[in-house]
Amino acid sequence: MAGYVIFRGGFVCSVAVVLAIIGYVVGTKPTQKASRLGLRGLQRRRAIEQSEGWRSIEPSVRWLGLRLSAFVTPERRVSIDKRLQLGGDWLGITPDEYVALGVVGFVGGLLVGAAVGYVGGAGMAALLLLAPVGAIVPTLMLQGAIDERTRQMNRGLPYAIDLLALAMSAGLDFPGALRQVVEKSSNSDDAVVQEFSRVQQGLQLGYTRKQALLELAERAPTESVTEFVSALVLAEERGNPVGEVLLIQAGVSRMRRTVRAEEGAAKAGVKMIGPLFLLFACIMILVMGPMVLQLMKAE
Repeated sequence: MAGYVIFRGGFVCSVAVVLAIIGYVVGTKPTQKASRLGLRGLQRRRAIEQSEGWRSIEPSVRWLGLRLSAFVTPERRVSIDKRLQLGGDWLGITPDEYVALGVVGFVGGLLVGAAVGYVGGAGMAALLLLAPVGAIVPTLMLQGAIDERTRQMNRGLPYAIDLLALAMSAGLDFPGALRQVVEKSSNSDDAVVQEFSRVQQGLQLGYTRKQALLELAERAPTESVTEFVSALVLAEERGNPVGEVLLIQAGVSRMRRTVRAEEGAAKAGVKMIGPLFLLFACIMILVMGPMVLQLMKAE
C-alpha cells in the first residue's frame, strides 16, 4: 500500500515538473510582435461568436502563440499558413497560434491522462496515450475543415458559375455579377460565397481580374477551381467573351460533379462489404447462439 502511494506521489510530481519546465522555457523565450489579421480577424470574430468552447480558450491560445513565435521557423510558418488558408482561415488563427493550440491540446491531454492515471490507477499508460492524442486533435480538426471546404467548392461551383453567366448575359460586368452572386446567397458561410466575396474585395482594392482569380486558385486549389480560373484568365488574354466561357465552364463543372457522384456510388458498394459482413456475423451469432447453448446443455 505504501509503495502504491509513493508511486502516485511520484507520478503527480513528475507531471508537475514537466509542466513547470514547459512554462519556464516558454516564458523566457523572446517573442515577436503581434501582426494585424485583416480578413482573418473577421473569421476569428465569427468563430468566437459561434463556438463557446473556442471563445473560452482563445485568449490563452493568443497569449501562448506570441510566446511560441520564436520556436516556429519561417519555413514551418509558411507551411502552416498555407494549410490554414486551405481550411478557409480556420478559426482565424495565425501559424504561431496553431502551434500554441497543439501545445494546449498536449497539456490538456497530459492533465486528463494524469487524472485518469491517478484516479483509475492506469499510471503512465493513460498519460502516454492521452497526451499525444490531445496534441494531434487540432491537426485532425484542420484537416476536416479542409476536406469540408473542398467538398463545398466542388459541389457549389457549377451553380455559382451559372449565376455568373446569367448575370453577365443580363448586361452586368464581371464585378457586378460577382456582387449579385454574393449578395443573393442565402448562406454566407458557404465556401464558394466566401471565396467569391474575397475576389470581389480584391477587385475593389485595385487588383486586376487575373490577379484576383489567381489568388482564388491558390486559396482553393481544387481541379474545378483551377479549370475555372484558367479558362477566365485565358479568355481575358485572348479577348474572348467571358459570358460564353462561363457557360462552357458551368457545363464542364456539372459534368465533373456528376462523374464524381457516379464514382462515389461505385465505391459505396465496395465500402459496404465490411459493415454487411459484420452485420451478417452478428445475425448468425444471434441465430446460432441459442442452438449451440441448447446442444451444450443437452450433452
